[in-house]
Amino acid sequence: MSEAQLRELIGKYRVVRKLGEGATSEVFLCNDPFNRRDVAVKLVFEEIFSDPSRGRLFEKLFITEASLAGKLAHPHICEIYDAVAEDKLHYIVMEFVNGGTLEKYSDPQSLLPVDRVVEMIFKCTRALDFAHQMGITHRDLKPANILYAGGTDVKISDFGAALIASGEQTQVSAIGSPAYMSPQQVKEHPLDHRTDIYSLGVVMYHLLTGRLPFQASNNFSLIYQITNVDAAPPSSYRPEIPASIDAIVKRAMAKELEERYAEWEDFSLDLAEAFRNENLGAQTKEFADSDKFNTLRSLPFFENFNDAEIWEVARFSTWRQCGSGELLMKEGEPGAFFCILADGQIKVTKNGKLLNLLRTGECFGEMAYLSKSGQARGADVTVMTDAKIISVPTEKLAEASDACRHKFDRAFMQILVERLSMANIRLSGV
Repeated sequence: MSEAQLRELIGKYRVVRKLGEGATSEVFLCNDPFNRRDVAVKLVFEEIFSDPSRGRLFEKLFITEASLAGKLAHPHICEIYDAVAEDKLHYIVMEFVNGGTLEKYSDPQSLLPVDRVVEMIFKCTRALDFAHQMGITHRDLKPANILYAGGTDVKISDFGAALIASGEQTQVSAIGSPAYMSPQQVKEHPLDHRTDIYSLGVVMYHLLTGRLPFQASNNFSLIYQITNVDAAPPSSYRPEIPASIDAIVKRAMAKELEERYAEWEDFSLDLAEAFRNENLGAQTKEFADSDKFNTLRSLPFFENFNDAEIWEVARFSTWRQCGSGELLMKEGEPGAFFCILADGQIKVTKNGKLLNLLRTGECFGEMAYLSKSGQARGADVTVMTDAKIISVPTEKLAEASDACRHKFDRAFMQILVERLSMANIRLSGV
């Protein structure tokens, strides 16, 4: 296929425009006529596979990334839709993310607010934990490999260097970006997810300060600093950074594995706690995405939801803080939403008579969803103590993914069974 033809069509994908070019490939914005969506197509230069010194490595990196097509379905991972390896045509078809990469926010003149960086890194930790659960270690985390999807949303991309747990795979060395490599990676030690934890710590440092933690004129000096020198805290370059954020970066970038975060969950929780305790989002929004995710994850109602479904609920639900005495639902009103009590206590009354007291984790008003024809409220619902309320519009839930709706149905079924059991116990006098 000629160069001119490639510019018009890559396989079945119609080329719209060129997005960029690297040492081994160029990326095009294309249109997928079958699924009616825009996609990013990474077209690998054919000559790299015949390189006498690194051709085998490039081939392995392509195969690794191609093998992940359809497997990494997470809202904060750039999805790989398809991969094609023909005689003189090798390309990978990916989700198109219009915001570019986080590289543009790692310059001192264009730094993001601290709260937005914390939220972005939180989402990265959840995505990388998802990959880790599938036996995947990225090994090349850097701002250029994290796509910006708007607000605080990000998508991790470029899993070509990934280490995938497999009985047949051996670890390939000499890949990754030196400035972001862990001490274990530069020493070519066996690696696990903790090398990614270190690298994400460096990414966080870079986004917070606009500079890398270690500056060197050559790789030998850089490797020495990575393995022997402690980085200055981010707040030394940006005084408004709180001590709790300094501590998180320091622990993520700990040289010794025993001092580094052992699990992604620990990293995530510290980020969410720092965001909440330092009140980082006070000027932007009341409920941070990290707070929503952790709250939903902690509630028994959502115990069977996976990460992707939790993020979906966080997006279509509405959250508010309510004061004591506030009327949430009124008898006779149409029911266009149901609620889950994330924190606090509420009471359910009818004609002034107390029917029930609900506490953290319980749902109410769910007949608005369960009744196919819609149903008016059968009682009043009033806040008894300051409370955090999660509202789920029935219209939004109807538009959710099949998997998410199925999890809601299962949760409601479990609640109904429990309520019937309790009613039977009361009727039997046991």
